[in-house]
Amino acid sequence: MPQQKDIVKIAIQMPGAYPQLIQLDQKKPLTAVIKEVCDKWNLPGPDNYALQYADGIQTYITESNRLDIKNGSILRLTKAPGRCAEDLYKGIQSSDSGVRCDSLKLLADVSTDITFAQEFISRDGHSLLVKIVEDAHEAPLIMTHTLTAFMELMDHGIVSWENLSSVFIKKIANFVNAKVLDTSIQQVSLAILESMVLSSSSLFNEVKQEITLERLISHLQVTNQQLQTKAMALLMAMLLAGAESDRQELFEFLEKRNLRQYIHKNIIHSSSSVGDEMAHYLYVLQTVRLNHLEARMRTPLDSYSQDQRDMLHGLRQAAFETESESGLSNERRRSLCAKEFKKLGFSNNSNPGQDLSRCPPGLLALDTMAYFASRYPDAYSRFVLENSSREDKHECPFARSSIQLTLILCEILRIGEPPSETGSDYHPIFFAQDRLLEELFCICIQLLNKTWKEMRATQEDFDKVMQVVREQITRTLSSKPTSLELFKNKVNALNYSEILKLRQTERLHQEETLAPPVLELKERLKPELLELIRQQRLNRLCHGTLFRKISSRRRQVPVADIKNVVTGKDCPHMKENKGKQTKEVLDLAFSITYDVEEYSLNFIASSRTDFCLWTDGLNVLLGKEMSSESMRSELEILLSMEIKLRLLDLENVPIPDTAPPIPKPPSNFNFCYDFSQAEQ
Repeated sequence: MPQQKDIVKIAIQMPGAYPQLIQLDQKKPLTAVIKEVCDKWNLPGPDNYALQYADGIQTYITESNRLDIKNGSILRLTKAPGRCAEDLYKGIQSSDSGVRCDSLKLLADVSTDITFAQEFISRDGHSLLVKIVEDAHEAPLIMTHTLTAFMELMDHGIVSWENLSSVFIKKIANFVNAKVLDTSIQQVSLAILESMVLSSSSLFNEVKQEITLERLISHLQVTNQQLQTKAMALLMAMLLAGAESDRQELFEFLEKRNLRQYIHKNIIHSSSSVGDEMAHYLYVLQTVRLNHLEARMRTPLDSYSQDQRDMLHGLRQAAFETESESGLSNERRRSLCAKEFKKLGFSNNSNPGQDLSRCPPGLLALDTMAYFASRYPDAYSRFVLENSSREDKHECPFARSSIQLTLILCEILRIGEPPSETGSDYHPIFFAQDRLLEELFCICIQLLNKTWKEMRATQEDFDKVMQVVREQITRTLSSKPTSLELFKNKVNALNYSEILKLRQTERLHQEETLAPPVLELKERLKPELLELIRQQRLNRLCHGTLFRKISSRRRQVPVADIKNVVTGKDCPHMKENKGKQTKEVLDLAFSITYDVEEYSLNFIASSRTDFCLWTDGLNVLLGKEMSSESMRSELEILLSMEIKLRLLDLENVPIPDTAPPIPKPPSNFNFCYDFSQAEQ
C-alpha cells in the first residue's frame, strides 16, 4: 500500500471526454500512470501521449518535475513531446503556406517547454528555422512565428549562440535596420540581437558591425512601446557587454543624439506610466552612465598634482578677496592660506588636501565644490562668508559639509555599484540634466546650510544635520521629480520641522501596527522612565551650570518661593528689549518668578540643551510636566531600548550578577586621532 504522503488527488482532462479523477501514486512510473489513463478512455498507443498542466504555463509532466504536482491540480492528456516535435518538424516544411504558418505558430507556443525543446532540437529543428530566416522568402506573419519559435528554443541554453552563421546574424540585423518592415519582426529581431550581444564578446563585435545605431535610436522614437522597450534593451546590452572604450564610444554617440533628453521628453514625460521592463533599462542606463564618476570617487587628492592644488586654492581665492600674495614671505603666505582654509571649513587647514584623502568621495568632492564655486559664485561666496561671520560653534563648515554631502549623494545615486538584474529605481531628473551629481550638489549644499540654521546646529550636531539632509534628499527623490526645479522646490519645502512631523507620523503609525502586548508594555514602562529623566534633571540643577550674567543686581531667593517658569518672549528681560532680540536668543531665554515680590531671575542658556535641562528641572520642582523636545527624544530612545531588551530571547542565556572587569589599558595610544592638526 502506498503511503498517504505519496498520493496526490488530481483531475485529468481530454477534449471530447469526461475528466478522470484519480489518486496519483508518486511512486508509480509515469508511463504506467499514462497507460492506465489511456486504458480508461480506450486510447491505443499510450507511448504517443503525455501529461501536461491544463492551466497557466502548460508544462509537460516528467519524472523530474512530477513532485511539483499539488492536490487539486488539473492535468491534460496530450501528444507526447517527441510526437509533437515530429509533427511540427514536418509541418513547417509543408508546401502549403497555411500549414507552415499554423505549424510555426504552434511551435512558438510549445517551444517554451524545455522537454519539447529538447525533442525538437534533437531532430535539428532549430537549423531548419535558421534556414527559413536566411532564405527570407516567407511572408511577414510566418517570419514572425519563425523568429519567435527560434528565440524560445535558444532561451533554454541547449544550443550555443556562437554556433550561428554570419549570414543569419546579418539577416537579423537587416530586419532591425530596415526602414519599412513589420514591427513584430523587428521586435523579435531586437530581442535575438540582445541575447547575442550578452552571450559573448565575439558576437557583440559582429552585431556592432552590422547594426546601424542611427536606426536603432529611431526605434526609440516610435509610438509602439514594445518596440521602444526592445530597442532600449539592445542599447543597454551593448553598453554592458562592451569594453570600456566601446562603452565610452557609444555614450558619446548617444550624447550627440540627445538620447537622454529624448527619453525624458517622449518616454518619461509623455507616458502616464513607464512599464517595468522599460523602467529597468532606464535604471541600467542611469547606473552605467553615473558610474563614469567612480574613478574620481575612488582617487584621493595627490598633493604633487599641480592641477589639483590649483583647484584647491581656487576655492579659497573665489571665496575671499585676498591681498596680492606675490610680495608676501613664505611664512606669511602659509599663515594666510591656513586662516582662509579654516574659514572654508577644512579640518586640516595647514594641509587641506588631507581632508580629501578619504575614498570615497575622494576627488569627486573637490570636483563638486569647484563646480559650485564656478557655476554659482554668488551662492558660494554667500555660504562661506555667512558662516565665517558666525560664532565658531554655530559655523557650518563648507568643506567638511561638502565632502560628506558628496559621499551621501554617491550612496543615494549608487555610484560605483554595478546595475542589478532586477533594479528599476531610476531618477527621471537624470534624463533631464547633463551633470546630475554636480547640480544636485549645488542645490543640496545650500539646503544643508538652510537646515543647519533651522536646527540651530553646532559642530557637535554635524552628524545629526547630515542625517536630516540625507532624509530630505531621499524623500524628495522618492517622489520622482522630473526636473531640477521641481526637486529644488520640493526639497526646500521639506524643512526640518516637516521632517520632524513626518517622523512623528510614521512613529505613530508604527505604534498602531504594534501588537497590543507591546503597546501595553510601552505604557507600563513610561512612568518608570519619566521618573529616571526627572531625577537626571534634578541632578543637573544640583550640579549647576554657568550662565552669562545679565543683571548687576545680586539676590538669593529660597527655592520654596518659586512661583513659575516662563520662557521666550514672556520673559521680563525679553519684554524690556522687545524687538531687539534675535530668534536664537528668544529660544534660549527663561525666567524664574517668585511669590514674595515682583522679582524674577533671568537667564539666557548657552545652548538649547542647557535650556531644555533647566526648564525641565524647574518644572519638576514645581510639580509640573516636562515639555521640552529633549525630554521627548530621550523618552523615545529609552523606551525603544527597554522594549528591545525586554523582548530579547534570553532563555538559557546566563546573565552575570556583576559587570565584567574593565580591560587593562593598551601599551600605547598611537591609534588615537591627533586633534592638534585640526586645530592648527
